Amino acid sequence: MTERDGAWEHASPPMGGPSSGRMARPVGEGSRRAAILRLDCGATIVFTGDSVTDCGRREDPRGHLGHGYVRAIAESPRAAGATAVNTGTGGDRILDLEERWRVDVLDHHADVVSILIGVNDTWRRYDSGEQTSVAQYEERYCRLLDAVASAGSRLVLIEPFVLPVDEGQKMWRDDLDPKIEVVRKLAAHYSAILVPADVELTRQSERLGAVLLAVDGVHPTELGHERLAELWLDTVAGTAADTGAVSRP
Repeated sequence: MTERDGAWEHASPPMGGPSSGRMARPVGEGSRRAAILRLDCGATIVFTGDSVTDCGRREDPRGHLGHGYVRAIAESPRAAGATAVNTGTGGDRILDLEERWRVDVLDHHADVVSILIGVNDTWRRYDSGEQTSVAQYEERYCRLLDAVASAGSRLVLIEPFVLPVDEGQKMWRDDLDPKIEVVRKLAAHYSAILVPADVELTRQSERLGAVLLAVDGVHPTELGHERLAELWLDTVAGTAADTGAVSRP
């Protein structure tokens, strides 16, 4: 999207389709900062994904935001003018998002849609033999993004992540890393903002220890949610010196 006459206009993805090339690392800081948004203009943000996003939101009496990174973002001064909606559902894989995409996302007519999905597509391979191939993951993700882009919403894609706490989880990298690469490639293709959660949380886990950020390697601790929220805000909202706005036309 680009800002024109006070409104946001969706920018067409580059030609060649999402499978036309590989992106081996996150987009650069310059690319991310060029897309930074201000979230103090009455924007509606839908956060969707799996249990990392859900984080108890259905039992939460305070706006059903849950007690994780979504609430931390919603309560930040940098998002003070935005309305946050959490539709994350524990256990979801990419196919589950697709089944409920209209109700959970499109029907909210959001200005910004933030997506974090993929770790369960990997986890189910190792705990129950239910495999989601990279091609299936990409095809389904593309259909979700096509629908959001057609609706004119701005996209934020969060890298799925695992912070291995045992030897078994280290094997997950064989399955998850190609899916993370898909997310990076799709972020570039759809002009989405990429939140490099796997890169940054892995870096922090090397210094702090994985269990301090995600006790089981997947579900963030309170500190892990704080760090994920900070990363989202730094990447998406930036600082007061950044320009750009998300608002209703």
